[in-house]
Parts: sequence; C-alpha cells; structure tokens
Amino acid sequence: MRYQFWRDTINSALALSPAKQPVATLLSSVLSSLQQQQKQHGSSTTKPTLNKSWFLRIISAREKYSTNAPYPTLASLEQYAENTYSTLLYLTLSAIPLHSITGDHIASHIGKAMGIVAVLRGVPLLAFPPPPNHHSNSSGLGGKLDAQRTQQGAVILPLDIMAETGLKEESVLRHGAEAAGLKDAVFKVATRASDHLITARQMVKNVQGGRDVGHAFEYEGEEGHDYPYHQGEEQYVERGRGRTTKDKSAQQREEVEKAFGVFMPAVSTELWLRRLEKVDFDIFAEDLRRRDWRLPWKAWLAYRRRKF
Repeated sequence: MRYQFWRDTINSALALSPAKQPVATLLSSVLSSLQQQQKQHGSSTTKPTLNKSWFLRIISAREKYSTNAPYPTLASLEQYAENTYSTLLYLTLSAIPLHSITGDHIASHIGKAMGIVAVLRGVPLLAFPPPPNHHSNSSGLGGKLDAQRTQQGAVILPLDIMAETGLKEESVLRHGAEAAGLKDAVFKVATRASDHLITARQMVKNVQGGRDVGHAFEYEGEEGHDYPYHQGEEQYVERGRGRTTKDKSAQQREEVEKAFGVFMPAVSTELWLRRLEKVDFDIFAEDLRRRDWRLPWKAWLAYRRRKF
C-alpha cells in the first residue's frame, strides 16, 4: 500500500489541482461542487467542506496497523474504528453537506461498531490467509476456512481481552475454532460493537421523540468537530452572537432525517452480529462468510421506518 501516494493524492485533490488519477479527480470535483453550493447559498464561511485532516487520519490509522499487529487493548481497537470507519462517515456527512454535532455523534458510535465488526470478520482470514488467487474473480470469503491451511498469519484480537480470557495466539494458529478462550474473547469484543449500535439506536429514537440524545459527544471541540452552534437547554444558540436559531429538538430531528442514509451501515453490522450470536460466537463458522439474503429487505425497511 502506497500510503505517501495517497497523502499526496489527497493534498492535491483538496487543493483543486488533482493528479491524473480517478479518485483524485472525483474528490476534487466533489469539493468544487460543494464550494459552489456555498457561494450560491451566500455562505460567508471559509471552513473547508471536506476536512483534509480526516482523510489523513484514515491513512495514518491504516498504515499503523498495516502489518496486522494486534491491538493492545479493546480501547485501542475502538480508537482505530473511530479513526477509520467513523471518520469515513463524518466525511460522508460533510459531502451531503451536513455539519452537525448530532449527526457526527451518532455516526461515531455506528462507525465504531462497523470497525470492530470488520476486525472480527478478518480474524479467520488473517490467522489462516488463503493462497494467492491470480486466476479467478470469485470471492475469497466463501468456502471452508479452518486450521487445515498451511499458511498461518496473525491473531489481531485485543491483547487485554486475550489475556482476560486466557486466549493464546499459538492456540488459535494450531487449533483454529477449537482454541481455548476464543469464543469468550470474540464475545467480549462483539459485545462492545453491539453496545455502540444500541447507543446509536437509542440516540436516534430520542431525537425522533423530541428528547435530547442522552450524553455528550466526546470529540466535540477537536479538529473537524467545531460546530457553529452550541447546545442550550431548549434552543441552539449561535456561537459568539447569543442568537437563538430554532428549537433544539426540531433542529436535531431535521439533522437526523437528513443524515439517516449515512447511518445505514448499521443495518448490515447488526445483521452480522446477530449471525455471530446464532453460531455461538464461533468466528470460524462458515455461515458468517455467506452473503445475507435478508440485507436488501432489511435495509429498505430500516430506511422506510427511519429505524435500524
């Protein structure tokens, strides 16, 4: 992975002088379009519509764990998910465009759940990497995957969880799904992902019911999370001007409605976690690598009901 190449690509694209590369060209086009929308709506802000630091954060986080090193703690896995999946959701919201503390707060929890699940799904593939396949376009996620493969890789579950459950990397590489403590470790990590989804779901429900989201956004005030309004008791108050704009609950409902499409990955994440529970947290179970035929229907229903 050419990480510096992507840093240079992002820098040039957001400077509206993209390299001759499809991603750079499209990204620059999006930014130009968003800036044009700002001018048409008479916005006086000079704040970029796409935050460069968020793109660079994603690249740096990917680079840090590119060697498949294990996460020291469950909290460090959550931070990785925040720096990658949550940050991708922030950028997607920015492209709508929507710069909202409520939207970002919900996206943060959903992104953390997505990132944790992505790491769990990768455990079997990284522990027992499949042989290179240069002659087929078929998915590498199907078929039997177990400790019979001769090529062995790494176990990337958080080390504190492995220590707590007595799970050893050598045991996973030797025994696969039968490794002592593996199911317990997977359960603990999956529970944290589920907790984030439950929190995000409750936040959406609160906002739709005209109530407060329930807790503060831990990243408010950090780069990219400085918002033009702070939250008063019943109204949003514009920073530095002391001027109320509209009822707080009405503003939040509008923001959640506008952002709901960005929250949709919560649907597939929740479905996979349910399948994991159904197989008793056997991360090597073949059913976890099959496509879920219910996803299109569940996604349509969730979007129609504005509920995931």
